[in-house]
Amino acid sequence: MRSFENADNKEIEKFDKVSQIWWDPKGEMGTLHTINPLRTNFIMERLTVSNPRMLDVGCGGGILSEALAKAGAQVTGLDLSEASLRVARQHAQDEGLTISYRYENVQDVSEEQAGGFDAVTCMEMLEHVPEPAKVVAACAKALKPGGHAFFSTINRTPKAFLFAILGGEYILHLLPRGTHTYSKLIRPRELKDWTREAGLEFVRLASLMYNPFTGTFKAAAGKEDVNYMAHFIKK
Repeated sequence: MRSFENADNKEIEKFDKVSQIWWDPKGEMGTLHTINPLRTNFIMERLTVSNPRMLDVGCGGGILSEALAKAGAQVTGLDLSEASLRVARQHAQDEGLTISYRYENVQDVSEEQAGGFDAVTCMEMLEHVPEPAKVVAACAKALKPGGHAFFSTINRTPKAFLFAILGGEYILHLLPRGTHTYSKLIRPRELKDWTREAGLEFVRLASLMYNPFTGTFKAAAGKEDVNYMAHFIKK
């Protein structure tokens, strides 16, 4: 395993271990498949550039990367789990999709390609690194002026502990146990502070609301709940 700045090897090992279930919609990663259309719509509905160059930071097995590519984007996916990237590359090949998957961190890519992307997505990743503010800054650096940044993470509240960790991982098995650590969860105001310091301007926020009776999610605009998505523009 290579050594990367601002990376937690224990977190990377978690995703190495689950790499073979990324594309099982009925397995423990199935929730990502369920929410993927909501995430994709939140991202693509505000992009006006045709065939945008997009950087997907923390792409995992490529669930979001593939959806963005199918929506017309030119996608580069980054991840520090080699096992997950192997799965992502094979699945993209099987689907006939051209996606550039790279075993690199966003800090290095943002140095190489500063201002090179129309949009950056960083979904369910910030809560897995030691210094999320550095990831936010690197995402901003990778963007063109006027480019769009999209982040999603989990709010650090008692409700989040109850529903996302205890309920989601240990009772309903919506995600593998141990996926999240409560102290690493991120409040919206913390994310807004980091993005402001990085030169990003807040646009909107929405939360993914889970209905345990129907097993479905919906995107609630403007609501700061457990699992939220936020959209910013580079000034």
